[in-house]
Amino acid sequence: MWEDNVRRVVPYTPGEQPKIQNLIKLNTNENPYPPSPKVFEALKNFDAGVLKKYPDPTVSMLAGAIAKAYSRDISETFVGVGSDDVLAMAFLTFFNSDKPILFPDITYSFYDVWAELFKIPYKRIPLNDDFTVNKEDYFVENGGIVLANPNAPTGVELPYNEVEEIIAKNHDSVVIVDEAYIDFGGRSVIDLIDKYDNLLIVRTYSKSRAAAGLRVGYAFSNKKMISYLQDVKYSFNSYTMNTPSIVLGTAAVEDKAYFEEIRDKVIKTREWTKEELKKLNFSFADSHTNFIFARYNGNMKRDDIVKALRDRSILVRSFNGERVKDYIRISIGTDEEMKIVIDALKEILK
Repeated sequence: MWEDNVRRVVPYTPGEQPKIQNLIKLNTNENPYPPSPKVFEALKNFDAGVLKKYPDPTVSMLAGAIAKAYSRDISETFVGVGSDDVLAMAFLTFFNSDKPILFPDITYSFYDVWAELFKIPYKRIPLNDDFTVNKEDYFVENGGIVLANPNAPTGVELPYNEVEEIIAKNHDSVVIVDEAYIDFGGRSVIDLIDKYDNLLIVRTYSKSRAAAGLRVGYAFSNKKMISYLQDVKYSFNSYTMNTPSIVLGTAAVEDKAYFEEIRDKVIKTREWTKEELKKLNFSFADSHTNFIFARYNGNMKRDDIVKALRDRSILVRSFNGERVKDYIRISIGTDEEMKIVIDALKEILK
């Protein structure tokens, strides 16, 4: 009868990580370029002897480097094991009300998983038909708000002034803005931390920093909110970030020039891919991310296109759900990879 007391949830389904040779992997929004050369140098010089000791629980070296990169104070900075860890801690910390938290019906699918796991009441707010957010839908009583901006998997950005309106209208609840993809053309609301005390911004190394394998996520807010987050973190696990990630993550964030170089490459390739997909009769909302969420307007079914690409060792991602059943999410690879994808689609759809 012990199973009567098991906490049962429907888990988040991560993107597939197959072991296929010569694969063009465009299903998990990873960066197609390697990490900064400074990461390779730090790894080469890393002293494995320090691993006999626990890592720094305050992650001060990495947190300090991240704070400096964004001209924030370290007391306004929180670091976790990927943005998923940061978001989970934020859900535990700030969403402790009997009122429902609000987030879009089409968004990062981990939000409702955490809400279910932590027994947080929640409500999915439908996006408009064009996948945009209707800001007035969030001008209601709630226990908190979570907005991925730009949104995933749609790629659509909510304008800066509308994000601010949502924050301003909800001064009695915490608004989390998940900026995992903000570097690929969006406008961050990080400056609003100085204006509103209910805002938490979450970022990740997994996309624009080309370091998904390091598992580094971080957040910015006012000193009080960060201190509450730290209290929950230390109550959960004091030694969450391993020493190699602290060292290599510091090296990555300190190389601004390389970060800008590969970010700009991804943006340029994305814009080229948009034009090529339009020629092939795909439609999509304008993406401000490192992926395109596209629908084919011809006779071939979505799943058949996905399978045909896989047969050619090209992996993309599709999602279940009535509103997204015809869409394919294509992460942006290198110029060479995207040309192969477009050529493959020309062959498949002819």
